[in-house]
Amino acid sequence: MDQQIRRVELIKMLLEERPEYQGIGIPVSSKEQQRMLRSLMNIRLPGKISDEFTKIQDEYLAEAVRDKGITDIADLIPVKDGIYLWQGDITTLKCDAIVNAANSGMTGCYVPCHGCIDNCIHTYAGIQLRNYCAGIMEKQGHEEETGKAKITPGFNLPCKYVLHTVGPVITGALTRHDEELLASCYRSCLELAEKNDVKSIAFCCISTGEFHFPNERAAQIAVRTVIEYRSEHNSRIEVIFNVWKDIDYDIYSRLLG
Repeated sequence: MDQQIRRVELIKMLLEERPEYQGIGIPVSSKEQQRMLRSLMNIRLPGKISDEFTKIQDEYLAEAVRDKGITDIADLIPVKDGIYLWQGDITTLKCDAIVNAANSGMTGCYVPCHGCIDNCIHTYAGIQLRNYCAGIMEKQGHEEETGKAKITPGFNLPCKYVLHTVGPVITGALTRHDEELLASCYRSCLELAEKNDVKSIAFCCISTGEFHFPNERAAQIAVRTVIEYRSEHNSRIEVIFNVWKDIDYDIYSRLLG
């Protein structure tokens, strides 16, 4: 079964789940089909999915990630002992764990094809990730606190695990409390990672972008917190600072020397 056949089958099954979707046509072009499939996956609420859907989805996502190109931490060169800087798509990174900048609901971004990292990670991990996160939140019984972290399998991602953390949302002037919460995100992820025998972890630029934390200050806190944690705990965990934007690459390059 090729990718187009898989994609059409997945779209059909998602459309059939909802009576209000009946009569919606499937686009002809591959690009429009990809957008439709991602949108349907993004807006789907947590819930049981068929084994047939899961099988086809997993095959589809495995090939989609391979097509984007997988980067293995073993092929990266550290900028400091145990610390790396890498610019690229975090969903193509093969290491033990990647960090997702989540929202307090913790079940992903529901905006179709949104550009946030939460949306991207859930898209390429597959529907299983949202269902798994929903189970965690149902047991917890309340929204996730800022600065904490949860761990899940990576499902269809090249990484083994995803660490989900909610960073501070900046709506006015940056405060000392905001900075402490962001530092807590990094510490919580590192502590939870080591409890689960994670040897390598990739951090995205938590709270920048949609949450409006200033890039320069966020990077300073990230670098300082990671270096202090590794030193204080005599930790050998390898840390990748993953950036997407050129501005963040320049900032981290300067901070890491």
